[in-house]
Amino acid sequence: MRIIRGIYKTRRFKVPKGFPSRPTTDFAKEGLFNMLEHNYLASDLKILDLCAGTGNISIEFLSREVGTVVSVDNNYNCVRHIKTISKEYGCENNISVIKSDIIKYLKNSNLKFDIIFADPPYAFTRYDEITSYVFEKEMLAENGVLIIEHGKETSLEHITQFDFERIFGNVHFSFFESKQEE
Repeated sequence: MRIIRGIYKTRRFKVPKGFPSRPTTDFAKEGLFNMLEHNYLASDLKILDLCAGTGNISIEFLSREVGTVVSVDNNYNCVRHIKTISKEYGCENNISVIKSDIIKYLKNSNLKFDIIFADPPYAFTRYDEITSYVFEKEMLAENGVLIIEHGKETSLEHITQFDFERIFGNVHFSFFESKQEE
């Protein structure tokens, strides 16, 4: 995996053998961040990375110096790996790494975020719970966005806050925003 842009550009990091996570491909990550740069990225953002796995997405945000990141994963090896990489890159002060089930985290958190990114395993089925907690608890800041990465077998268009989907190879990103009553 490589960091595409920013202060850590071209740096690569490897994932230990047998790692329990499927990282977002460089191709899909580059497409996603190109979109984010043109529509959502600014400075002083608060970002939540759910099912952070390798830390690939979290570190990409930090490389672009857009703010702070909270990375959540329920696997101890993933949490340890993200902490190790953030320390190696010198960005440990801008990231909080939390070991937790993502649904429990969302249920118990009172924080607001500008961008919430979720990349659960493709066999995950609790997408409605993610969106319910995020929108019922108003976890997105004004003009905030929830992005869920999923496979082609999954459609999230039925969820009320669904806005649009972008596809990069076999990786699908569904975008959700608060729908304002008019």
